Amino acid sequence: MSQQSPTRVRVRTPATSANLGPGFDAAGLALELYDEVEVAVRGDDHVAVRIDGEGADELPRDAAHLVVRAMRATFEAEGERLPGVDVECVNRVPHGRGLGSSASAIVAGVTAARVLLGRENGGDELDRDRVFELAARIEGHPDNVAPCVYGGFTLAWRTGEEWRALPLAPSPRVRPVVCVPEERLSTEAARGLLPESVPYGAASFTAGRAALLVAAVTGHPELLLDATADQLHQSYREPAMPASVRLIRELREREGIPAVISGAGPTVLALTTSPGEAVAGDAGRISQDHVDSISEVAGTSWHIRPIKIDPAGVWISSPRSLTCVEE
Repeated sequence: MSQQSPTRVRVRTPATSANLGPGFDAAGLALELYDEVEVAVRGDDHVAVRIDGEGADELPRDAAHLVVRAMRATFEAEGERLPGVDVECVNRVPHGRGLGSSASAIVAGVTAARVLLGRENGGDELDRDRVFELAARIEGHPDNVAPCVYGGFTLAWRTGEEWRALPLAPSPRVRPVVCVPEERLSTEAARGLLPESVPYGAASFTAGRAALLVAAVTGHPELLLDATADQLHQSYREPAMPASVRLIRELREREGIPAVISGAGPTVLALTTSPGEAVAGDAGRISQDHVDSISEVAGTSWHIRPIKIDPAGVWISSPRSLTCVEE
């Protein structure tokens, strides 16, 4: 760090939903639900972490915290040593639900570290490509990291050792609704249910729908029901999240609403296309006009939240004292 480098930075990162059905490990959406991280350089080598919100009672409060680990990896990638830091986290993205909480933490750590190293000025001058490259390397897969960095709708992939991403503008008619259960599921557990190979027909079907998905999200949302059909991964994960898969089937077959597992699950993402379209459940219909509703569907209580697509991705703003804010 140079003497001219900032000593304090505040970063905001969005929740994300990956896969969107057939776009396995490639497609993702950024959502308007945010974690905030503020980092201040100390005068010693100590690391202290304060957490409000999600994970406050269980996440580490030292150098083992994922934000700090991402910061350390970024400093080391630049040939520097992470100094002592105070880290304040306000976590709003649910953990273990398939909404990209780990990607949010990693992107926050990478971005904060680059600012403290004097590599970033923030705002429109943020080198998102470099942040994405470092964050994807730490995360090990790019589908949540890409929308967290760039915002909107993204496609991400790997060529050799290089991580790449393509940000695309989603149609303004796409209106996501997230259905979040109380139960958690680790990404590792969900991936552990996937087979080493799938039938050729299933692969061919899903490849075609993945191509259609791009057209549907970016300009033809009337095609989303067909475009979000998947035969590659969701059915294999049913034993770990039977209520989620049942809810998806109810929404798709009974209501004609495009619904998919969000990331590794168990959250269900419904892609509605008008304010009047609703997620149906035993407790009634929850539409875009309702916020933070609880509904009993498929024998499970769901926190159902209409949510907008975040257009900006990670953002750097002026540091302030963070407090946990209920939205």
